[in-house]
Amino acid sequence: MEEENGGVVVQSLIETVNEIASISDYRCAVKKQYCNLARRLKLLTPMLEEIRDSKDSIIPQQTLKALVFLKQALDSAKDLLKFGSEGSKIYMVLEREQIMNKYHEVTAKLEQALSGISYEILDISDEVKEQVELVLAQFRRAKGRVDATDVELYEDLLSLYNNTDDSAKDPAVLRRLSEKLQLMGIADLTQESLALHEMVTATGGDPGENIEKMSMLLKKIKDFVQTENPNLDAPAKEKNVLPSGSGQAFADGSHKTPAIPDDFRCPISLELMKDPVIVSTGQTYERSCIEKWLESGHETCPKTLQKLTSAALTPNYVLRSLIAQWCEANDIEPPKRPTNYGSNKTASTYSPAELTKTEILLHKLASGSLEDQRSAAGEIRLLAKRNADNRVAIAEAGAIPLLVDLLSTPDSRTQEHAITALLNLSICEDNKGSIVLAGAVPGIVHVLKKGSMEARENAAATLFSLSVVDENKVTIGSLGAIPPLVTLLSEGTQRGKKDAATALFNLCIYQGNKGKAVRAGVVPTLMCLLTETGGGMVDEALAILAILASHPEGKAIIGAAEAVPVLVEFIRNGSPRNRENAAAVLVHLSSGDQKHLVEAEEHGVMGPLVDMAQNGTDRGKRKAQQLMERISRFFEQQKHTQAQAEAHIQQPQPSAMANSGDS
Repeated sequence: MEEENGGVVVQSLIETVNEIASISDYRCAVKKQYCNLARRLKLLTPMLEEIRDSKDSIIPQQTLKALVFLKQALDSAKDLLKFGSEGSKIYMVLEREQIMNKYHEVTAKLEQALSGISYEILDISDEVKEQVELVLAQFRRAKGRVDATDVELYEDLLSLYNNTDDSAKDPAVLRRLSEKLQLMGIADLTQESLALHEMVTATGGDPGENIEKMSMLLKKIKDFVQTENPNLDAPAKEKNVLPSGSGQAFADGSHKTPAIPDDFRCPISLELMKDPVIVSTGQTYERSCIEKWLESGHETCPKTLQKLTSAALTPNYVLRSLIAQWCEANDIEPPKRPTNYGSNKTASTYSPAELTKTEILLHKLASGSLEDQRSAAGEIRLLAKRNADNRVAIAEAGAIPLLVDLLSTPDSRTQEHAITALLNLSICEDNKGSIVLAGAVPGIVHVLKKGSMEARENAAATLFSLSVVDENKVTIGSLGAIPPLVTLLSEGTQRGKKDAATALFNLCIYQGNKGKAVRAGVVPTLMCLLTETGGGMVDEALAILAILASHPEGKAIIGAAEAVPVLVEFIRNGSPRNRENAAAVLVHLSSGDQKHLVEAEEHGVMGPLVDMAQNGTDRGKRKAQQLMERISRFFEQQKHTQAQAEAHIQQPQPSAMANSGDS
C-alpha cells in the first residue's frame, strides 16, 4: 500500500509540474518573478521522474510525508501562477504589494517543502541532486527580495482609480496606461473584462467597491482606446470579408461592410462565430473561445455566471446555417471552421491584411518556384522574429510542415531562411511540439551536417530551443543530432560553438544522451576548449564536463584525458562558477579511482579547496568539502597502512625468538 501511495503522489507531482510548465504569458506587473518561479519548478521534473522510475519503488514514510507537503506547495504555486497568467492586469498593478506577499509566502512554502526531503535516501543521480540544490539556493536568494516597480504606471493608475485629479481627462495618462498594460486591442480589453468578471464570480456576485472601481477604470481606458482608434472593431467585422470589392455599394461607388448582428458574435471575442457551440446554460460561444475559458479552470458560463452542469459543447447547427445565409446575402465569404481544436492559442490579434499576406506567403512556399520559396521563407523568418502573435498565427496557418520540407533544399539561402524561421517559431512554447511532430528533427540534423555556417549555427540553436521540452531531448538524441553538434563545437565560429554547447548541455541533462555525446568524441573537444587561447568557451566546456562526469563512460574518458591538472588550475584561479564545476568533475573522477585524488593533491589542490570551502558558491563549498574529506581520508588510510607495515617489519620473528631462547 505504501508503494502504491508513493507512486500516486510522485505521479501527481509530475502532473502538477507539467501543468505549471504549460502556463505562460504572465502579466507585466509580475512577469519577471513568475517566469523565474515557473522556470525553477520545471527543473524539479528530472528528480520526480527518477523517483518514479527508481528500482527501489518503496518510498520511506517520512519522505512520503515530505513529498505530500511538496504537492501542497506546488498546488499553491500553480494557483498563483495561473492567476498571474489570466488575472486582471489592473488588479495586479494596484494590489502588487498583496500579490507579492502571496508570492513570497508560496516560495517560502516551496523552499520548506524541498528542504524537508532526504535526498540521500532517494535513488536519484548526483546531477539531479545538484539541480535540486540549485533550485533551493535560488529560492533562498529570492526570499524577501523586492524588485523595483513601475512607479509611473502605479501612480497613473492610482490617480485614475481614485479620480483625485484631472488624469481622467488627460490623454497622455490614458495612452501610457493602455500601452503599458497592453490594453490596445479589442481582444486585450475583452480578456481584461473577463478577468475582472471572474473576480466578481469568485466573490459570489458581491464584488465590493474595489473591483467595481477597477471595472469603471477599465471602461475609461476602453473608451479612450476606442476614441483614439474608431476602427478598433474593424478586425471583428472585416475578418471574413473578401478583400476584393465585396459588400454593399454606395451611390458614389464606395463600399461598406455590413454590421454583424449581435447574435452572430461570440460574447467572449465579439467576432463573427466560425464554429458556434452551445453550453449547458443554453448560451452560444465560439468553440475555441469557450474551450480556452474551460481549460483555464472556469466552471461558470461567462455571460450568465451560472455554474455549468457539464463541460459538453453541442454544435449550434441552426446558428451556423443562419450565419452562412447572412454572409451569402451580404456578399461575404462564409467563415471557415477551424480544424486545430487542440490549440489554446488563437491568431485573433492578427489583422485581416496580415492573414491574407501570410496565406500568400504559404502559397509561395508550397510552389515549385525556387525564387518564390526563397523570398517567402525570408519574409516568414522576419515575421516570426517580430512578435509572439505572429509566431502563433504563422504556425496555425500551416507554415511549419512547409518550412520543414525546405530544410532539404539544395539552395543554401532558402535553407538558411527555413531553419531560422523554425528557430523563431520555436520560441513559442506551443510550437515546439508542433515542429517535432512535423518531423523536423531529421531535416534540422541534415542542415547541421551540410548547411552553410549560418544555417548550422541556427540549426544548433533550434535544437536547443526544442530540447527545452524533456520528451524532445530523447527524440533529438535518438535521431543523430549529437555527433554533428560535437563537430560544430569543434570547428564552428565562436557563435556556432556556443550554440552547439548550449544544445549539447541541454540534451545531456537526459541520461541516455550522455553516452552518445562521449562516443561522439565530445570530451577531447571540451578539453581543447579549456586550454585554447582566449578561453571564450571555458564556462560551457566545464558545465558540460560536470554533467558527463556522472556517466561511467564519461568519467573514464575524462580521467584518461589527463584532466586533473587542468581542473586543479581552474579550482585555483577560475571564476566561482568554473571553480565549482571543476570541483564537481573531480568529485566524480575520484569516486572509485583514488589515483585522481593523489594526482590532485600532488598538484597542490588542498590550498585552493580550503579557500573554496570558505569563500565559494554554496555548491562549490560542498564539492570542496567532499574532496578535502576524501583526500584526508585517503592519506589517513595510507598512513595507517604504512604504520601497520612498519610495525610488522619491526616485530621480532618467531624463529628468531626461538633461536635466542636455545642459546
